[in-house]
Amino acid sequence: MINRREFIAWLAAAFLFIISGCIYRKDPVSEISNEEGTRMKRGVISKVYVLKTNERSSGIKELLKYFDTDKYSGKKVSLKANFNSDDPFPASTHPDTISVIVDSLREKGASIIIAERSGMGNTRKTLEDLGIMNLSKNHGFDVLILDDLKKNEWIYETPVNSHWKRGFLFPKLFRDADFIIQTCCLKTHRFGGHFTMSLKNSVGMVAKYDPEDDYNYMSELHSSKYQRQMIAEINTAYEPDIIIMDGISGFSKGGPDEGTLIEPGIMIASNDRIAIDAVGVATLRIYGTTGEVERGSIFEQEQIARAVELGIGASGAEKIEIIAINNEAREICESIRKKLNMVS
Repeated sequence: MINRREFIAWLAAAFLFIISGCIYRKDPVSEISNEEGTRMKRGVISKVYVLKTNERSSGIKELLKYFDTDKYSGKKVSLKANFNSDDPFPASTHPDTISVIVDSLREKGASIIIAERSGMGNTRKTLEDLGIMNLSKNHGFDVLILDDLKKNEWIYETPVNSHWKRGFLFPKLFRDADFIIQTCCLKTHRFGGHFTMSLKNSVGMVAKYDPEDDYNYMSELHSSKYQRQMIAEINTAYEPDIIIMDGISGFSKGGPDEGTLIEPGIMIASNDRIAIDAVGVATLRIYGTTGEVERGSIFEQEQIARAVELGIGASGAEKIEIIAINNEAREICESIRKKLNMVS
């Protein structure tokens, strides 16, 4: 039995859920288990956690409470961040994001390596300019420059019905990892991707050149009319355990290195790349974004539509559960849900 006050509180929460399609959860009462992750891939439900905050470090720690990080003890974790250029956040992953994730996982007994390839400059110089190389010394993680990998350190990936002419090369390192964590930013992409979040961040895992014959995979990608479908196809090569999107600031137009600055003041987490990107696109639409990103329903966006065809995550807006994990996030979660539910 519950008392009258508890009943009224429950009723109010239920009403909020009905009208908004969002859930408010103050405590991390439900982590995403392995079994639940499997159910998500079957299209049952994908959880996206949204925290309203401008405090990045405490925000990431709060988001990590909703995932089972105890399982990382003694495990190898590969971290894919967003270091496409040496431009600071929101063009690139904030260094504080790296330090908090690394410190949190090392406390669990994990060993961590960041593997990266920058598309808009020399990768090593980019990581040096952004302070990541020094950060690695101070926080005890390794850094691997993907441009330096030898032929036997790559795996040929050829997704079914792929738009890639000859498939693409994917690092064996990520295949050998026990877990993969991805961090991404909230921004548009003016070079044909339309938006660059979790799905697009995977491009930085693919080889630019084939070590055997110098074939340029990135030239193929960026010159193809199927660029956005090809981006989605990269994501068949791996499965992240946790994705954290930093939406404290973002670019609503331009991008990926510079653009129109917006400040949603949110941190987002999920283990579903489609779901988190759909929430990200909805957020951009709240602030006003490019014609390409505004056009049609969110699940008609070509990156997302192709990822759905490939079974990478949530198959529709109705398969996404948006969870506001503090009271301040309720309003933006309601707005995100409305944008997700809009049809063309």
